Amino acid sequence: MKHTSLLSSGLKGLLGLAAAGIALPVLAQAAPDAAAAVATTAAAAAPKVEVVKGDVAWMMVSTLLVTFMAIPGLALFYGGLVRTKNMLSVLMQVMVVFSLISVLWAVYGYSVAFTEGGPIIGGFSKLFLAGVTADSLADTFTATVKIPEMIFVAFQCTFAGITCALIVGSFAERVKFSAVLLFSVLWFTFCYLPIAHMVWGPGGYLLGKGALDFAGGTVVHINAGVAGLVGAYMLGKRVGFGKEPMPPHSLTMTMIGASMLWVGWFGFNAGSNLEATSGATLAFANTLFATAAAVLTWSAGEALFRGKASMLGAASGAVAGLVAITPACGSVGIMGAIVIGGISGLVCLWAVSSLKKILGADDSLDVFGVHGIGGILGALLTGVFTAPGLGGTGKPDFSIASQVAIQAEGVIITMVVSAVVALIAYKIVDMVVGLRVTEEEEREGLDITSHGEKAYYM
Repeated sequence: MKHTSLLSSGLKGLLGLAAAGIALPVLAQAAPDAAAAVATTAAAAAPKVEVVKGDVAWMMVSTLLVTFMAIPGLALFYGGLVRTKNMLSVLMQVMVVFSLISVLWAVYGYSVAFTEGGPIIGGFSKLFLAGVTADSLADTFTATVKIPEMIFVAFQCTFAGITCALIVGSFAERVKFSAVLLFSVLWFTFCYLPIAHMVWGPGGYLLGKGALDFAGGTVVHINAGVAGLVGAYMLGKRVGFGKEPMPPHSLTMTMIGASMLWVGWFGFNAGSNLEATSGATLAFANTLFATAAAVLTWSAGEALFRGKASMLGAASGAVAGLVAITPACGSVGIMGAIVIGGISGLVCLWAVSSLKKILGADDSLDVFGVHGIGGILGALLTGVFTAPGLGGTGKPDFSIASQVAIQAEGVIITMVVSAVVALIAYKIVDMVVGLRVTEEEEREGLDITSHGEKAYYM
């Protein structure tokens, strides 16, 4: 019996070892299977990121449209407003400034404006577009939708380029070409980039405060308008200003340029939605209706106070409406956009007629009167008409008073930073290359004296 018991115990032990030998590989296989199942579940739970071809196509078209705004739109708009002897100088300044800023944007501008850093300025992780490839992605307003980072870089580049080009209208017909270029580099680096980061960049101060600037009311228009006004003061008035007539040499060119600006602005505003969605259609429609309203009110104001409505006024009204709706285009309803546009036409007409005399500056092409004042008006009214009760897209608890206060803070910060940086930049430029051409060169015209050619040979 004892031997039988021992035999039985031995058999049980062998069977146990055999079972363990079989179970261990099974358990070993089960562990990675379980881990894989957990990973699969987690991946399924994570939102799927997608790149929509329609969004990519729209952003490419929008980038093209904003480039079209500057070259040739802004160039022709400005060119038609100056005298014949200065036509090419303005075309040259706009084209070269846009090109210069585009290169600087790729070298360091994008990194400083749109990478994480502090509340005022971004970082340097993407200098020379390091890490930006055909496969890298940029965020949109939808968490699960991305666009190629390369088109985002290009799109934002056009904003920087046209902003700096806008400024040249304030000191047209008397500034040195070298001064324009040096000033553009300094102001872009120390003013445009910080403001762009504060408003649009990750961790930006004004973005964190909740400031609304859909497409550049502060970043582009107030910023450029204030810098232009400072430039008009720094360079002084044109020779003969107020004593001899200085009519636009071609209102035909100005009308063509204004029309190109209006068409290009659809990319400027609707493209800022970053997706081809209903948000883009809202910005698109607002750009149309606000501008039309501004053309009508400016023309009506001229007819009422001056006796006749002018083509120059209609073109200027269009630009005023475009400027004013820029910060609001993505958050107000169409009726709100029409009101904003209508008010901007009248306010900017007052600015270029009466306020300009009060300020006493020779802002040659009314950059401050249209872009500065129009931008301020649009930024503040954004805080009003974003309210859902007025047709805007604000949340149910939206507070007009609180938002207007935030908008006002953004306006003040932009004006102060732009004015201070511009003043210092003009001083530096004056010491290095000088700001203004000689009186003889100014009288002969900058086309010949600065570029050795004429716009027209007749």
